[in-house]
Order: sequence, then C-alpha cells, then structure tokens
Amino acid sequence: MEVNEDMDTKSESEHQPSKDALIDISFCGSTPLLWKVSDMKRCRSAGVIGALVGSLARQPRQNVRLGRPLELLQEEALLLEETSTAAASLQTQDCGDEEVHLEAVRQYEAGLESSYKEQCALALEDKKTVLRRIMDEKENGTDDSGNAIRDRLNALDQAFRFPLPAMAVQLHTARAGFSHCPEERSFHSTDWPVPRDERLNTRFCVYRDLRHKGFYLTSAGKFGGDFLVYPGDPLRFHAHFIALCISMDEELPLSDILAIARLGSNVKKTVLLCSPRSRSETEKDESVEGDVVYSSLQWSSMV
Repeated sequence: MEVNEDMDTKSESEHQPSKDALIDISFCGSTPLLWKVSDMKRCRSAGVIGALVGSLARQPRQNVRLGRPLELLQEEALLLEETSTAAASLQTQDCGDEEVHLEAVRQYEAGLESSYKEQCALALEDKKTVLRRIMDEKENGTDDSGNAIRDRLNALDQAFRFPLPAMAVQLHTARAGFSHCPEERSFHSTDWPVPRDERLNTRFCVYRDLRHKGFYLTSAGKFGGDFLVYPGDPLRFHAHFIALCISMDEELPLSDILAIARLGSNVKKTVLLCSPRSRSETEKDESVEGDVVYSSLQWSSMV
C-alpha cells in the first residue's frame, strides 16, 4: 500500500490523473475524506457515494448545498482499499527537526505582518480617495464644510487605524501552510488500513455483498439502520431497503425488531436483516447461496 505524505497542490487542469492512479484518501481522525474532484468522480463511477460535508465558498452560512470534502463511510474506504484503487494520504508532515518547524512558523508570521501592512496602506488610500471625492463635491457646491473635510484628510495619516480583525487572511485548503503542532499531528494521524473490529467486519461484509449485487448504499443513521439500499444511483432512485447488519449469533430484542419494522413501513421501505455467514456455516449448508443471509421485514397489521 502506497502512502503519500504530501497532497498534490496542482489544480485539476494542471494534473489529470490516469485511470490507474490511486485515489487519495485523507483522514481527519478516523474519518476518510476525499478532496479532489477527479477522485470523487472515480468513486461515483465505482458506486461509492459518500456525503459532501464542506461549505461553499460563496455561500458559507447555509447547509442546504454542501461542497468538498466528500466524507466516506469506513466500509466505502475499505472497499476502495480492497480493490487496490486507493491510498491513504496522511495530511501530516514530518516535523522531526524542531528548528525547521520554528523557522516555518516565523516565516508564516512574517508573511502575516507584511500582508497587514500592505492592507493598511490600501485601506488608507481608499479612505483618502473617498474624502477627496467628497471634498470636491463640497467645493463645487455652496456648502462650507469642505474645510473640515480637508482637515480630516490632512490628519488621516496619523489618525487612521486599520483593525487587525478586518485583515484578510489566506486559508490553505490544499495543504497546511506550516507543520502541525504535536497535538494536531496525533489527531490527524491514523492507521491504514483501518483497524477492524467485529462490528466493522459485519458491516463491511454486508456492504461488499450488496455492492457486488449492483446496489448503491448510503448511511441510514436517521432511519435507525446501517445502510440505505438503492437499486441505482441515489440521484435517480429512492431507497428500497433499510439494511440492519447483525451477526449470526447476535441476539436482538423483539421490541427493536418491531420498532425498525414499523419505521420501515412508515417511510415505505423494506427492512433487511443482514447476517454474514462464517466459512464453517457456508460449508455445512450449501443450499443457501451467498456469503450473507438476508431476512426482510414488513409491517402488515396489528394482531
């Protein structure tokens, strides 16, 4: 598995990846993220949907329409890793040399100070331009307030103050401007491939089996299940099933089964209880095809 230490800072037009190029998966904690549009297109064509979680630059104060990055489910990232089309791109830089890190911080702070002085000069010039225009209008009219404006203009060099919070600051979206502090580095670091527990293994077996059958899957957290199962692309179809992943030996309370079945009936979807079969069970019972056993639940009526 290839691990890329730095993200590509070139634009999409400058760098068009080939079909054999690996998909760069970035991590925030244990959450897989995709940043490149080309990677998002390749994942979509492969049936990996994900969910956009970023804000739009021109409309940041709303959450109706979202943009990059694309957040992937753990199962989606594992499927990409299993098909050898993805590589972990850890957004952390090696900061073994503390002097190099401190020098980068000093350069960044010097750049901020230089940018502040430049913006102060531009803001002062804009203020003078406005006062000159007002003064010319007053002199052409009958108003005697032109002298007061002239005095303000002459004293502007000493009296003008540009507030620091009003300074425009460039945000680094491709990669960090300088190395992360140790706390941030430990937060951004992650194990790749993602360590699996029994629960994740169960969900991944179900996800992989349904994807191989041609279904599209998204998260079903708001429906009380694990996955929403679509017969085609979610942009064109409604979900037909709510998949609930449970192991073969897991006990499920009857009240939970009734609750999920009633919820599925209310939202006009069929509930699927999905249980992966172990290798020994597959060898014992060859009459059942597939690696996952599916049981559908539909609410009919009260008895």
